[in-house]
Amino acid sequence: MAVETDIELVLDKSSTNTASGLPFSSDKQEYEFLATQFDKEREAALLRKVDWRLLPVLSIFYLISYIDRANMGNARLYGLEEDLGLSPQQYSLCLTIFFIPYAVFEVPSNLMLKVLSPSIWLPTIMFVWGLTMTLMGLAQNYSGLLTARFFLGLGEAGLFPGVTYICTTWYKRYEQQRRVAIFYCAASVSGSFSGLLAYAIGFMDGIRGYSGWRWVFILEGLLTVMIAVLSQPFVCDTPMAAKWLTDEEKRFLTLRLQFDGNVQAAKEGPFKWKYLIQALTDSTVYMNSILFGVVGMGTYSVAFGLPTTITLLGYSSANAQLLTIPVYAFAGLMTLLNAYVADYLGRRYQGVVVPFGLSIVGIIICLTVSPRDQPGVIYFAMFILGGSMFPASPAVVAWIANNMAGQWKRAIGMALSFSLANLAGGCIGSNIFLERERPEYHTGYSIEVSIYALGVVVSTLQLWKFWHGNRRKAKILDETPQEAREQLFLDTMDEGDKSPWFTYTL
Repeated sequence: MAVETDIELVLDKSSTNTASGLPFSSDKQEYEFLATQFDKEREAALLRKVDWRLLPVLSIFYLISYIDRANMGNARLYGLEEDLGLSPQQYSLCLTIFFIPYAVFEVPSNLMLKVLSPSIWLPTIMFVWGLTMTLMGLAQNYSGLLTARFFLGLGEAGLFPGVTYICTTWYKRYEQQRRVAIFYCAASVSGSFSGLLAYAIGFMDGIRGYSGWRWVFILEGLLTVMIAVLSQPFVCDTPMAAKWLTDEEKRFLTLRLQFDGNVQAAKEGPFKWKYLIQALTDSTVYMNSILFGVVGMGTYSVAFGLPTTITLLGYSSANAQLLTIPVYAFAGLMTLLNAYVADYLGRRYQGVVVPFGLSIVGIIICLTVSPRDQPGVIYFAMFILGGSMFPASPAVVAWIANNMAGQWKRAIGMALSFSLANLAGGCIGSNIFLERERPEYHTGYSIEVSIYALGVVVSTLQLWKFWHGNRRKAKILDETPQEAREQLFLDTMDEGDKSPWFTYTL
């Protein structure tokens, strides 16, 4: 294409390379040479090498974080409310308080991650929340549990925006969703693992005078602390800092990102306040906040309510823990399938809207069928909900990551989007299932139907926004005379996704 040729000509004049030591006058020339050395087979082998070093650690981190934030539902089955004398309102507030510091500190945490590096920051915050979780098992009253949940949210605030941002520094746009899905599957796996772990820990009820719910918090907290201490050497920062890559591999991974979608996307530089302003004034942040809030409300309501819902269907507490496992396993499978299809097609809208639509179907079943009369139907609906609510999250994450360029703006914008979403989605999701309505929960399911319908509308509006933006940018380039394109590029090269050279992912 003529536009691509124009970009290459300008890049050859405007950029120089001093990092690799290779005899090239520009990053573009070096990238073209390295691309001849890394054919599809060698590039795929390199990505597999990155996957095996990066994704297992991120998956374990997210697995542990999701277990630690959502194990209140498991602890509830082992007498948490009775031992601490919690009212239904106090229990709900203990769930809600987590999301306030969790939301407020996501943006500062991502900035700290950029300043200190992921290998230092992520194990540090993991140690903090693991210690908090352990102390939660020693809570003696409502105020103690409430305080512990607050500091748990503070510690976990940086994990999800941090690990999702790390993916954007290693993978190209249409490689990201399936990688995010792999470690996000840890959320669904954590449901299975947490249920199985809680089932086993339940047999410790009474040991050393501690109730089963205390052992759930203590042992899961100690596991988190141990992983935090041992994980630091295995956390990968950036391709250029990876000791397990050759110099040639480091440069190729860096340059392939630099020339993916926006030629300045991988350029590293110091923080500027304009990047914060760019993120705060971008409607993409707020539209994705709504979408991720929809996802969060649904997944948190499943995590908090599924064990109790199964118990209300007539099963014992122990069997309720086990019966959550197939639901979460199915959710993980569907999350991977949705991500692979979306990356293959290079589209994000369908990967968001289809799960939202299926979620509405599952919620309507729960809303219209009595769990007292047809418990099997409700359990089937849980499979629909798990298999649709969880797959939507990586799609939303990939959509905002693909359409925000510039590392600082992306780090801030993603964290801000998740922050607003968790503040709204988490608080709503943990409070809409009213104790007085169990087991039907008409209010909760009615609100969820409305929220997911809103998600479909906002997704469609965002699709139109990106489609219209691409048309507008194409028109600008078409109307720019050939001799003026070089100056246009130089004038807009620092505008990130607002540059006319950047193409939005639909």
